[in-house]
Amino acid sequence: MPIDPGVPLVPNPQMPKPLTLIVACAENRVIGRAGKLPFHLPEDQAWFHEKTAHQTVVLGRICFETWPRVLTDGRQPVVITSQPERIYKQTAHLQRARPSEVAKPVHIATNVTTALALAQTLPGDIMICGGQRIYEETLPIAQRILMTLVHAEVPGDTYFPEWRQSNWRETGRRESSDANYRYTFLQLER
Repeated sequence: MPIDPGVPLVPNPQMPKPLTLIVACAENRVIGRAGKLPFHLPEDQAWFHEKTAHQTVVLGRICFETWPRVLTDGRQPVVITSQPERIYKQTAHLQRARPSEVAKPVHIATNVTTALALAQTLPGDIMICGGQRIYEETLPIAQRILMTLVHAEVPGDTYFPEWRQSNWRETGRRESSDANYRYTFLQLER
């Protein structure tokens, strides 16, 4: 169900840890194409890995399957899926391939509500890493967005939800030094 971006919602007081959405999107809100990122942005990837290291990351199955480093750098992954066997299989493969790097268990949830309740019990901040449906369900209760805004319109089939920037205040901004794409790192807070 689409979220009305014009309705300012307040964070849930039952959740003491604030939610941060972290996303790279084009100006037309595209975040994915055919299950992959629609652009290759090394500077953004480094920023993303830095911001999510040693945090609890909540993400969907497709995002998990395309981001093997989610199991490294002390992250606590909470994967939302109706197919847990796929997650367990991929995790076992990665643990065999890189046993010294992949030590944390993967936590499984079948919906966003359960995932957020579980994330509240894990160490670190809660970082929402996508995909589209998970962003749609968590945007109304998020306190912060870390957005890499790519200054281009790209084709895609997966989108960041519509939102009103007027409901957020910019607390940080940095331009990328990438020669291939122009993009801005934004920090927004309610």
